[in-house]
Amino acid sequence: MAKTYVSKSEGARGRTEQLNGFEMYFEEYGAGEPLVLLHGFGGCTQNWHPFIAPLAERYRLIVVDLRGHGFSTNPENTFTHRQAARDVFALLDRLDVGRFSAMGMSTGGMTLLHMATTQPERVAAMVLISATSHFPDEARAIMQRASFATMPREVQAMYRECAKRGDAQIRELIAQFNAFHDNHDDMAFTAATLATITARTLVVHGDRDRFFPAEIALDLHRSIPGAALWIIPGGEHVPIFDRDVPFTTTALRFLAAPHAA
Repeated sequence: MAKTYVSKSEGARGRTEQLNGFEMYFEEYGAGEPLVLLHGFGGCTQNWHPFIAPLAERYRLIVVDLRGHGFSTNPENTFTHRQAARDVFALLDRLDVGRFSAMGMSTGGMTLLHMATTQPERVAAMVLISATSHFPDEARAIMQRASFATMPREVQAMYRECAKRGDAQIRELIAQFNAFHDNHDDMAFTAATLATITARTLVVHGDRDRFFPAEIALDLHRSIPGAALWIIPGGEHVPIFDRDVPFTTTALRFLAAPHAA
């Protein structure tokens, strides 16, 4: 049975759906063509709230808590981007959404890579923010040693705000993040696989990303047919929250561009 929640973001329509053996929470705003918004690991729908108002003026927004994040449950207590892609497709099927555009931060962008390569005909356009095709050594080292105590304060604050079930949920998420260190199957996209993507794609990346070096963004740009690239000078991981970065206007302009022939 679907549950309804009151969101901190004005005008939200938040509820859950039982899908793939878990409860997935999502919020909807606006009207028009569907635009799916996916947060990063440890985050939740609230990460997108600063951008909701201008995006909802043009699109029907579907903002998702990925498995185990925010209000969404995760009985299996494991997380892969491949499964996250299946979950989001299941939600879109439940909502009778066929073709859509999407934006994803970090884990959200990695989920979109799985979606755009498994059902390419459904993804019209996507914005990949600090995503990667694979986990490089720099990222694996961070994943292996990550703990709540060693996270930057702003990341700790995000985990606390987004973990609706408290400390137990935080511990579960960090254990899943640690497990990425030994996973070489989930994120293993080759140039040949990326070449099957048909979505118009904008790759957004900071040139100071400590997880995924900018060379990875360049490789995504080269491998995804017709992709556009925006490297943000001085940008760290998920640099779109900097007030000096015109993310919303740039993303809207890209999404509204005429479709390639």
